[in-house]
Amino acid sequence: MKIGFDNDKYLKVQSENIKERISKFDNKLYLEFGGKLYDDYHASRVLPGFQPDSKLRMLMQLSDQVEIIIAINAEDLEKNKIRADLGITYDNDLLRLKGIFESLGLYVGSVCITHFSGQYSAVMFQKRLENIGVKVYRHYLIPGYPNNIPLIISDDGYGKNEFIETSRPLIVVTAPGPGSGKMATCLSQLYHENKRGVRAGYAKFETFPIWNLPLNHPVNLAYEAATADLNDVNMIDPFHLEAYGVTTVNYNRDVEIFPVLKAIFEKIFGESIYQSPTDMGVNMAGNCICDDEVCQEASRQEIIRRYYKTLNNIFLGKSVEEEAYKIELLMNKAGITVEDRKVVPAARKRAEETGQTAAAFELPDGRIITGKTTNLLGACAAALIKSLKELAGIPKEIKLITEEVIAPISKMKVDYLGSQNPRLHMDEVLIALSASSNTNSMADKALSQLKKLRGSQVHSTCRLNPTDEKLFSKLGMMLTNDAVK
Repeated sequence: MKIGFDNDKYLKVQSENIKERISKFDNKLYLEFGGKLYDDYHASRVLPGFQPDSKLRMLMQLSDQVEIIIAINAEDLEKNKIRADLGITYDNDLLRLKGIFESLGLYVGSVCITHFSGQYSAVMFQKRLENIGVKVYRHYLIPGYPNNIPLIISDDGYGKNEFIETSRPLIVVTAPGPGSGKMATCLSQLYHENKRGVRAGYAKFETFPIWNLPLNHPVNLAYEAATADLNDVNMIDPFHLEAYGVTTVNYNRDVEIFPVLKAIFEKIFGESIYQSPTDMGVNMAGNCICDDEVCQEASRQEIIRRYYKTLNNIFLGKSVEEEAYKIELLMNKAGITVEDRKVVPAARKRAEETGQTAAAFELPDGRIITGKTTNLLGACAAALIKSLKELAGIPKEIKLITEEVIAPISKMKVDYLGSQNPRLHMDEVLIALSASSNTNSMADKALSQLKKLRGSQVHSTCRLNPTDEKLFSKLGMMLTNDAVK
């Protein structure tokens, strides 16, 4: 796979930039982490070479200075909110994140329950955390937030929030998901620190949009596509342009809230510590792109994948058509159509030629492999077998799994498990291959190629079952499908 992003350089320059920002204050910086601190797969897709755990690895270089606060919204606890990409509730994800951070030697100092107003679920979660030795603090709803600045910056506003005791210079504030109150947690701490005579600082770490790339650069357009459901819009930062005469990119929510933030800073410090939303950021990702065209193409592909995901969500009633319209506009800006995703026309052509559901794989080296539905295998399963044979150099005529192996599996599915579909799915094919590998050296050789599929592109002309979707994800293969039954 072609690399477009220098991850080693990123780890170095990003940590240096954060250290420099800490030095501008009284050795205390509250750093709000937007997006995912751990497993940032969007960044790794649009910036090939960016590792999903890069942000954590960067913080590990500062581990002796870092303290983490995890914020969670009491209303999300009450609603039992689920993190969609993992399928787990926010409370369980918070514990998962805490375990990951601590296993890497990062210090999790406390949890802050925001928007607290006596919610039963929040009270019980606090007890659960305290029972395992976690410090928990409560932050409350403030009437008129964020516009009622005289109330916010008072003993009845931020002053009512419990002051979070911290012991290190870099306080990273993260959360299981959006809307958790990270920014408000940071600003509340600035208020309390200032009352204690400490001139603490605030900064924001958002990877996207990348401030020093053009507004319509595919990397930034891909971010808009990823947040189509949030109505985020990339825009030129007007405050930065006015203050410095330099064009930078930010997104609408940060631009819209900046006048409020500036007024809060002035109320706390007597002056604003920043002149623009861009000033608040510390992200250095744009300085670490080593092959712009590779990142542009990866981002164009991501936009198309987001488009297909949205079409599927509309089909399932999880999204509205306006989201698809927005991504179509982004595709127009990027000068692309779905046909620019090579596996799409390849799969559709195979389906048209055979009259069957079809799938196409684009291997990391660019080879296109197609498969169609047969009496024994689903289209994706057939394409998987063909791809493994291609990677292993196994002749097409050699059967890796005989009908004698497939038949009893199909019989079990239909006769004992009540399935209407006797064909093997991808996971069942891999189990059958594994069962054959002890007696069939070719099957074992094919299985050994699985890791080489990581980074492959896939398109199916029909919707897949959840098991196949999860397997593609585990294999690191990027899937799209037509939104039809």
